[in-house]
Amino acid sequence: MAPKSLLSPSFSISSFSSFSTLSPQKLSNPNPNSNFPFKFNRTQIFCKITDSRNPTQEQQKAGATEQVSVEIDGEGAAAPTRGDLFFSRQKSMADAALVLSIEKKLRQKKRREKPKVSAVSIASCYGCGAPLQTSEVDAPGYVELQTYELKKRHRQLKTVLCGRCKLLSHGHMITAVGGNGGYSGGKQFVSAEELRDKLSHLRYEKALIVKLVDIVDFNGSFLARIRGLAGANPIVLVITKVDLLPKGTDLNCVGDWVVEATTKKKLNVLSIHMTSSKSLAGVSGVIAQIQAERKGRDVYILGAANVGKSAFINALLKTMAQKDPIAAAARRYKPIQSAVPGTTLGPIEIDAFIGGGKLFDTPGVHLHHRQAAVVHSVDLPALAPQSRLRGQSFPVPSGGITSSKAEEVNDLNGFSIFWGGLVRVDVLKVLPSTRLTFYGPKALPIHMVPTVEADDFYRREIGVLLKPPTGHQITEWEGLQSVRQLQIRFEDSKRPACDVAISGLGWIAVEAITNLQEISSLMSSVDNAEELHLAVHVPKPVEIFVRPPIPVSKAGGEWYEYRELTEMEEELRPKWYH
Repeated sequence: MAPKSLLSPSFSISSFSSFSTLSPQKLSNPNPNSNFPFKFNRTQIFCKITDSRNPTQEQQKAGATEQVSVEIDGEGAAAPTRGDLFFSRQKSMADAALVLSIEKKLRQKKRREKPKVSAVSIASCYGCGAPLQTSEVDAPGYVELQTYELKKRHRQLKTVLCGRCKLLSHGHMITAVGGNGGYSGGKQFVSAEELRDKLSHLRYEKALIVKLVDIVDFNGSFLARIRGLAGANPIVLVITKVDLLPKGTDLNCVGDWVVEATTKKKLNVLSIHMTSSKSLAGVSGVIAQIQAERKGRDVYILGAANVGKSAFINALLKTMAQKDPIAAAARRYKPIQSAVPGTTLGPIEIDAFIGGGKLFDTPGVHLHHRQAAVVHSVDLPALAPQSRLRGQSFPVPSGGITSSKAEEVNDLNGFSIFWGGLVRVDVLKVLPSTRLTFYGPKALPIHMVPTVEADDFYRREIGVLLKPPTGHQITEWEGLQSVRQLQIRFEDSKRPACDVAISGLGWIAVEAITNLQEISSLMSSVDNAEELHLAVHVPKPVEIFVRPPIPVSKAGGEWYEYRELTEMEEELRPKWYH
């Protein structure tokens, strides 16, 4: 005997939108003399008979699992029950949640989509990355038409160096970047915003990011918002120019200081490397880290303008060329090095790895809050230290003078100190034993005058004793418009109280020159004597950072203390190498 399900048809009751239904009508009792007590609505229900052995095509497409779907709307006995209403609400909420989840997935997919990049590759100068052109002689990327045609015919456009790069390689100061963060003087062919847009595709790429930070301008060149450019890509942090730190500096202390500062900025990095592109110190460690983490991906060198990206790439290729023939060949057409911020104007692709993946030099991120953004192009070399830093302290140690005179010189209260024409520090209230030590480029002279004479001294000596600025910029110079009041506390006389870092220039160490007993007696004799009051004047967009003191010179290794770490902190803390 065949099963029942194969013999008998099944019945399903459903309402179909394709059918026209009658509107419910309220009918009174058809026989008014009877005792029928109700009024009711008539609801038309359509029934459709289906055979489970032969489902319709509509059911196959819909994949319906429900056998009965009854839609009831009425009053009295025909009214929906509380259960019907509950399940109806639940179904509506589930449908709404499904729609929202689909919309969210669509938005996320759109956000992850790569921006469309033109498939046409543009020939660029191998020195600066600017597109090659033959029309504007003064513009980046210019080459003579005859040279361009010859190189194009032989498919050698990747070996062309533009006219601007040739001038830069001979020491000419030719700026090309304008806009917010750009540089005054000379022609401005591209804005800082346009250069930043050339890096916007990185957040969608699978790449390894090598981020460079200048140790002399650590806070000003750190790029705290690097994730906006790099996305979720892993980052290797490289500290450059450590060869410029004062003689006797213990790099173990400086490395620990860098790790602490990076952790406070909440930047997650794979590792930290202390390097010098000049002496090649630490470069081999960076290469080992890149080879371990690259995994076939492209490697992008990122950093603020003039942080030393091109010099670092040259050091990288020089070290790799000892064992890698591909890197040795790439050294023939390496990026140009120059003291001009904004030398690199476009991504420069370099074949440096065996087994796929490219190395890219990128345009520097131009920041409006650095000193380089406010001076003329002719003064830019003065902001770049060329040799090892030597701190210049005030008050100046006095020799061969009377004690009363020395006591007068040693007190900074009521004095103003000018750092070139770019920084002025007014000493409003400090301990007699306070010393200010300036670390920065030697080209900027430092002068100390009484605060009551400071305004007249600045107006008289700007461009003469106080420079930069120099030349034609003096007539347009707006002065030191931004003033920041600092209140600093001495918590331990064995170490400096803090550093006052000037973005794009260097830093000022605030320290005591007496022992603990002497400074304690001074603090107890004067109310709030441990608070130091300084007023720091800088050009308007330049930023001032107050930070823990960096342990430089031999004395820094003596007073620096390593923080005790928990097991979890030790595990999460990035490792540093030199």
